[in-house]
Amino acid sequence: MKDDILANLDNPRQLERLYRADKPTFKRTFKALYPELTDKTLMRFWDERLNFGSEEISWGTSKDMVFVIIASIVAGIIVKLPVMLSIDEQFFFTRNVGFVIFPVLSAYFAWKNKLSIGKIGFIAGAMVVGLVFINSLPDVKESDTLVLSCIHLGLFLWAVLGFAFVGGRNNIEKRLGYLRYNGDLIVMTGLILIAGGIMSALTVNLFDLIGLKINEFYFKYVGIFGLAAAPIVGTYLTQTNPQLVGKVSPVIARIFGPLVLVMLVIYLVAIVYSGKDPYNDREFLLIFNALLIGVMAIIFFSVAETSKATKIQAETWVLLLLSAVTVVVNGIALSAILFRISEWGITPNRAAVLGSNVLILINLLLVTAQLFRVLSKKADISGVGKTMANYLPVYVIWTIIVTFIFPLVFGFR
Repeated sequence: MKDDILANLDNPRQLERLYRADKPTFKRTFKALYPELTDKTLMRFWDERLNFGSEEISWGTSKDMVFVIIASIVAGIIVKLPVMLSIDEQFFFTRNVGFVIFPVLSAYFAWKNKLSIGKIGFIAGAMVVGLVFINSLPDVKESDTLVLSCIHLGLFLWAVLGFAFVGGRNNIEKRLGYLRYNGDLIVMTGLILIAGGIMSALTVNLFDLIGLKINEFYFKYVGIFGLAAAPIVGTYLTQTNPQLVGKVSPVIARIFGPLVLVMLVIYLVAIVYSGKDPYNDREFLLIFNALLIGVMAIIFFSVAETSKATKIQAETWVLLLLSAVTVVVNGIALSAILFRISEWGITPNRAAVLGSNVLILINLLLVTAQLFRVLSKKADISGVGKTMANYLPVYVIWTIIVTFIFPLVFGFR
């Protein structure tokens, strides 16, 4: 989108086409470019147009609303399938929880992006393959490969949703937009769930005051449909009204970046004094890796937000230090898993953690090197986002391997 806007600065008709094709991305990209283009009359006009009435809430078209309502009902029905079809709930939700939300969200973006029949077929085919495969795995108790496959299937479906979001194109800006969408969706869904929780509590208690016990019915039907609908409604609101959380998400990233950095440094020092040993303590190693993944998510989101900013010197320093410290954390986790493999042999869990740590370490080193180049005035901040976006397919490939190949290689154990 950035290159398209720059190439059509003097072409009002083409700018209008770009805007109508993808309004949220156009607005975000324009805001990042505008400080450098204030001398152009046409750009000043677009700035006024995009900011005029930006506080108003758009509810989209009637077709949009109908789609959201139908998608929410479908998601709720999927949640109720175990009851309707007498399926064991633990079996169903362990394997199929990702299919409650990801298919309907993928359908939403496929519709909004007007994807071709071929791309829609690819998305549907990937979903069906995942659905058939995960439900065909033997129901083996304490199967590590089953657990790994179920966890990574969610990441696989997330990747399929990303394909629908970017429209199947190799577009770096759209990939970064997908990461921003995930951050915005978390914020918006959280707000919806808080508001829904308050309304549910009031409703149940008001009926209780007049002697009607609706707790069980309410949470079995109304509550469960509301939970399923929350991310769908959240997606709809963030896409039709990017200004709703467009200013909140960057603030959260800038607040939590330094806080996580301080916490991580203190935590590493505390590990030395606590005597905890990730080399021999399996539970501690799992928590350590969970911490690593959480920090990586914050770095990803922060980079996605910072890459569109203009005054980012302080934020870049924070990201560089956070990335460097996370490299240390990753190094400890990686050496610990290698030690455990050398001592007790390879297992599905150790293989999965080893592969994930290696991929994360490479990604961290690439991002850290790019951030250093930015601070050395040898590269632009947008290069950091490009580095991260270009690496995302590597994670997708690893997710596919763990989901579909690990159970076969390790004999479903």
